[in-house]
Amino acid sequence: MRDQALKAGQSPVANSYQGISKEKIVAVLARIDRNTADIVDAVFALLDDQHSSWFANAPKGAKFSEGATTAHIGCHIGILQRGKSKLDREGRDYWLKPLWQIGAIEKVYLDSSFGRFLPGHPIAKSSNSAYRLAPSFVHILQAPMSEWEHLLAKWTVGDAVRKRLEVQARLAEKSREAVDTKHSDLIRASIDYYAPTFLPGYEVLYVDETDGDRITEKDRQRLANAGVRIELADAMPDVLLWNQESRRLWVIEAVTSDGEVDYHKFQQLRMFAERSGMSGIGFTTAYPTWRIAASRQARYKNIQPGTFIWIQEDPTKQHYLSVSPADTIDIDPGGQ
Repeated sequence: MRDQALKAGQSPVANSYQGISKEKIVAVLARIDRNTADIVDAVFALLDDQHSSWFANAPKGAKFSEGATTAHIGCHIGILQRGKSKLDREGRDYWLKPLWQIGAIEKVYLDSSFGRFLPGHPIAKSSNSAYRLAPSFVHILQAPMSEWEHLLAKWTVGDAVRKRLEVQARLAEKSREAVDTKHSDLIRASIDYYAPTFLPGYEVLYVDETDGDRITEKDRQRLANAGVRIELADAMPDVLLWNQESRRLWVIEAVTSDGEVDYHKFQQLRMFAERSGMSGIGFTTAYPTWRIAASRQARYKNIQPGTFIWIQEDPTKQHYLSVSPADTIDIDPGGQ
């Protein structure tokens, strides 16, 4: 992208988008104590109405500014704007979250079936989850010097922020009702049926079924009680459980499209358990149907041996993937 523009004698990015320069962004963000280089560049990226959307299945004529994923924004900042490597997507908590917390950034979802962006992130961890700037925030950025400070002062009043977030939440809930939520349903089934049946004595520490705060305050308290600390770089599962008596962790990955407990995830989370001082960790990949399980494994065969499979439509049993005698894996088939 950048190289092609440079070869054509063009800058890969404009001096301003939608009439807004980085200098103006810096001035506005400084007034709300969010003036970091990464946040400034993220806002500049989300103003980009000159590049077409980077979604392969975006609505016809859609621009980057209408909806960009964390990875898209990271590439825009790192590659186009800075001429280096893309920003780590895990850094979204530093350069996106501070703005979605006040409603300056809106979460959107590309509904490719109908060729449109919907409010919110109705399907957690979906590759179609994206972000855009709130029109009210763009209006402040575009306002002349004599007006923007007054507009910003009204926009940041506590009641205004609360009402803005409430509206966004209501719109997001309507989107959730309009799209497929099989992933969230499978997570809830794993917690409500699988865990009580096959993991007696385990309690839920963490559930990742939304794209909001990566760790909620409730999660944080439960994790602290168990002596577990999640760091930004940790690849956390859909569900993390803990047995206080045995001091073991258990991971459940709910798979409707991808995300099985593969070798990489297995090794990474074993190191996480060891770092947390646990006696061991177990793993389950949950599928909604046998058809989806068979389709996924016929193609990828990526589930790590020494872990379990559970099928929601066939809920009374779980299946253990055995390992060769030469392998040694800390596993507890009984879930105790």
